[in-house]
Amino acid sequence: MTRLRILLNGTVQGVGFRPFVYRIARTLGLKGYVTNDTGGVVIEVEGAKDKLDDFLLKLHTEKPLLAKIYYEETAYVEPAGYDDFRIEESISTGPPQALILPDISTCGDCTGELLDPDDRRYLYPFINCTNCGPRFTIIKGLPYDRPNTTMKDFHMCPACENEYKDPNNRRFHAQPNACPECGPNVRLVGNDGAPVTGEMDAITSLMEKITSGAIVAVKGIGGFHLICDATSNESVRLLRERKRRTEKPFAVMFRDMEQLKRYAMPDVMEESLLLSPARPIVIVRKKQGTLPEVSPRLEKIGAFLPYSPLHLIILAGLENPVVATSGNISDEPIVRDNAEALDRLSQLAAFIMIHNRPIHRRCDDSVVKVVGEFPQVIRRSRGHVPLPVVLPFRLDKKVLAVGAHEKNTVAIGFDNRIILSQHIGDMQTPESIEYFEEVIDGLSSIYEFTPDVIVHDLHPRYSTTRWAIQQDRAEIIGVQHHYAHILSCMAENGIYDEVTGISWDGTGYGEDGTLWGGEFLACNTGGFQRRYHFRQIRLLGGEKAVREPRRIALSVLFDIFNEGALEMDIPTLRAFDRKELSLLWLAYNRSINTPVCSSAGRLFDALSSILGILQICSYEAQAAMLVEDLYDPAVRDSYGYELNNGIIDWEPLFRDLLEDSETNKAPSRFLNTLALIALNVALLEGREKVCLSGGVFQNSPLTSLISGKLRAEGFKVFTHKNIPANDGGISLGQALYGGMNP
Repeated sequence: MTRLRILLNGTVQGVGFRPFVYRIARTLGLKGYVTNDTGGVVIEVEGAKDKLDDFLLKLHTEKPLLAKIYYEETAYVEPAGYDDFRIEESISTGPPQALILPDISTCGDCTGELLDPDDRRYLYPFINCTNCGPRFTIIKGLPYDRPNTTMKDFHMCPACENEYKDPNNRRFHAQPNACPECGPNVRLVGNDGAPVTGEMDAITSLMEKITSGAIVAVKGIGGFHLICDATSNESVRLLRERKRRTEKPFAVMFRDMEQLKRYAMPDVMEESLLLSPARPIVIVRKKQGTLPEVSPRLEKIGAFLPYSPLHLIILAGLENPVVATSGNISDEPIVRDNAEALDRLSQLAAFIMIHNRPIHRRCDDSVVKVVGEFPQVIRRSRGHVPLPVVLPFRLDKKVLAVGAHEKNTVAIGFDNRIILSQHIGDMQTPESIEYFEEVIDGLSSIYEFTPDVIVHDLHPRYSTTRWAIQQDRAEIIGVQHHYAHILSCMAENGIYDEVTGISWDGTGYGEDGTLWGGEFLACNTGGFQRRYHFRQIRLLGGEKAVREPRRIALSVLFDIFNEGALEMDIPTLRAFDRKELSLLWLAYNRSINTPVCSSAGRLFDALSSILGILQICSYEAQAAMLVEDLYDPAVRDSYGYELNNGIIDWEPLFRDLLEDSETNKAPSRFLNTLALIALNVALLEGREKVCLSGGVFQNSPLTSLISGKLRAEGFKVFTHKNIPANDGGISLGQALYGGMNP
């Protein structure tokens, strides 16, 4: 007889790990205990050595599907004389290091019970078990036990408690376990807060409101959704008007895959993503002529399937799919609380479905897109957060990274992991800054985390930069935006030596005080050199030019043709009146409010304006998304360009474009040209490893073209998959740098 002590760290809390350990120990006749602590799971088992060996093997080969073990420590010690095997109360001492599981979609077993009229949880909107349900959004502290969640005040009835204590029940130690007798409940109220129906009729009444064309707000797992009939153009247009979202696509929730395929054409990989436990919004090609108001002028929609019991019940009772978009006014955080919903959503929704299970951490839906050959997370939130990026080494310092200005996330790094926050959004409103601070406080609290260093972007006017430099509790470091992009790609892919980093996006603040965005960098974890970049473009009107492709195109034309550009008869010139053109030429000629940028993203804007695709954007990257839809892989030729002393000159490209009579092929030739540029510069640089990062690399055909050309020449190409290529991944790169560099 001997005793084996095992310490496990990873995603081992909230996944049914202790019940799993209990069952295999009892099956093997072993004695001892299993418990949660703030670091993970502690196991002591004693018995014959061959039985302990078998236990260790089963621990890894038969563990719950959602469990991941990142660190294991074992020791054989003298027997303690245990008389049985039990699950002990959790230990709350020690530094919190256990990993929290993301919120998980309703499992098949719970879905079956939910829709079974003979089950005691029939149509109960909060059904869950150890294999599914809320985790991150309800947890207040570690270890993951019911008293540390927002379910603390819901006391289990005898039937639920029996399930909770039964080792053979899949609700054994399921912390959010509840039923209609003892758990949370829903209510439907008007936008004045007055009750509409009783509890039993609330969901039925809600479905009737949606069917009749109303916009409703529904409290979900991580916040509220605004919901309306996706097939009602009138309802969708009204939602756009109320949410101040003129053309930006809405996400659509479908009852099931069969219904989704009536409107869209997901491929095999997209279908697997739609059905995955994370249940993200997946960008898929829609069928021609369907849902025109949901994603105007685009060939794709963001589609997802119900992931909570409440969503499942609602969609099962509706004939049509629904728009299900974040419950907020544009640029504000998603609404979380009942009172907040009545205050902030009453102008948007006629009816509001609330419930009494508090949401401790607001969390938007994740968005995923297949880019090239692989899925790429575009917005990393519910279903993914707070799983860490695990490093093959320990960081020298505890680091807080405050991210970028747009698509903000923050990250904390300690030991051998970096934990990114959920999507926070654009830092443009006081409410966004409050949410940003709320997320930092939440992560710091749960891990009892105090940073040694705080890392921010170089841009002096970013809200996140100003916040960071006002802190007096740590060393403050600034890291260049595009370097942070490449570091993020390196960290995700486990690359820590010299790489060529191709960092293309809209704009980011450069070390020389100008705006960068089309960069080739020589990078390692200690620093970078700017090797090549696109010829600079003047932003006519400053920030206004970022929202108006016509201004970018006009600047390009002024650069090439000077005042002669004013005589051209092309869509760009026709998008202005003569007075505007005269004033803009004057501003250009005298360099009045015309900051310069080297952005690859702005080249998409110029192309879209010259071709008449888009003159003024109603949302970020709209021009690039429209250009992506126009790509034809059958077009193989390209336009010209020049490389001169580290400058990539786009003038030949635009001269060729203006002379191209086959304008339908121009978007393809444009993307082919960018791919050739990437290949030729990589060949000149000569490093074996190439990392692609920045929002431009969310463009599927461009990423495929560049990756394919580079690999054909023997390069090892690394792209983003689980971390956003856009600014949502910046905090990871910042954290890596701050944690590694003294």
